[in-house]
Amino acid sequence: MGVKADGSPDRRHRKAKTEAEVTRKVQELEKQRDSGQVAKAGRPPTVEQWITEFLDVICARLVQSGKLAPRTLSDYRSKSKNWIIPLLGKHRLDKLAPEHLDTAYSTMLERRLSPSSVLKVHRILSRALTIGVRRGRITRNVATLIDAPTANPTEIEPLTLEEARRILDIAKTRRNGARWSVALSLGIRQGEALGLRWSYVDLETGQIKAWFQIQRTEWRHGCSDPHACGQKWHRPPCKKNCKIHTHEPSCKEDCKKSGHTCYRRPCLKDCAAHADKCPAKSGGGLEFRQRKGKSKLTLQCPPALLALLKEHRRLQAIERLKAGDRWEDNDLVFATRLGGPIERTEDWKVWKSILRQAKVRDARVHDARHTAATLLIEQGVHIRVVQEVLGHTKVTTTERYTHVASLQMKDASDRLGSALWGG
Repeated sequence: MGVKADGSPDRRHRKAKTEAEVTRKVQELEKQRDSGQVAKAGRPPTVEQWITEFLDVICARLVQSGKLAPRTLSDYRSKSKNWIIPLLGKHRLDKLAPEHLDTAYSTMLERRLSPSSVLKVHRILSRALTIGVRRGRITRNVATLIDAPTANPTEIEPLTLEEARRILDIAKTRRNGARWSVALSLGIRQGEALGLRWSYVDLETGQIKAWFQIQRTEWRHGCSDPHACGQKWHRPPCKKNCKIHTHEPSCKEDCKKSGHTCYRRPCLKDCAAHADKCPAKSGGGLEFRQRKGKSKLTLQCPPALLALLKEHRRLQAIERLKAGDRWEDNDLVFATRLGGPIERTEDWKVWKSILRQAKVRDARVHDARHTAATLLIEQGVHIRVVQEVLGHTKVTTTERYTHVASLQMKDASDRLGSALWGG
């Protein structure tokens, strides 16, 4: 079949109950050899074994080198654990067929997984299989032999100019209120705003370098005993002195006999719910990473926002004096009262609170970015300039905002009407 890594001949052997079957197997080997697609010797791994190696070795190394974001790897792990391994994990990697994928995707949709999530699962699996082909584990990527699941693009729902102004009026009364002025005027992402540092903000020229973002990576258990971290069960018992819930492995059986429904489940070693409490935890915490995309995004701060940032820095200096030795010097523009990074969830809670107080419809934090893009287009800013402001690699991504810029469309309609009918 060729030559091994050490230079010795790579000979393969096949056996079967009949000569015809042996001949067929040998012909398959010859076909692989002649096409240059020779799988490595030995028994091919299962899908579960290969996905685990792909995540724990290949993707983990990409995270260390900065080529893959930690949150992306966490998403890979979640979708692999919940969907790929349960539905496809027992298949041998070289025996995986296109119809197996079709069945798995249909099952996901039947269980009401969104089409966009099914598409993400397909991409993760296809990437893992592509690496498997490169490394000689398999000779073909079956994910390329089927049509990828389709996902309708999410409709952009920006806030109106009036809604944005109401939000900014309420934000003025909040601590770190300038955070939302930055979101609505510069359109940077949540992680980029929370990771903005004073050393990258020029308060004289108004130049802002949104080159980094702050991300929290998930902690992972490192204990050999799933109970060593002090957490044995999920969810508290139904009653404080309930005799039925003995919290032992027979708990579910006791519940069935007594008509109770037990929702408790034991903590497993790979459970991420409280891995931060594990004494041997690894891989978690907050860290600064380069922003999404290859370009270094440099923005010009509007004069009104620049004034807000100067005032914000003055107030932050007062908080720093009050904190004294407890202050964490992270150079963050938007920080906690002790200078620490703001958690995404806390940032989200503040945003929702401002929306309710401003009596504005419910919206995501990321919709502030969509709003900034749409308002730029409505003000007549050229699409290429908007592309640079948002840091999009492709202009086609920016063009998604053009169909919602209703003011610009109305202006074009009025001009055409005047040309045709006068007035």
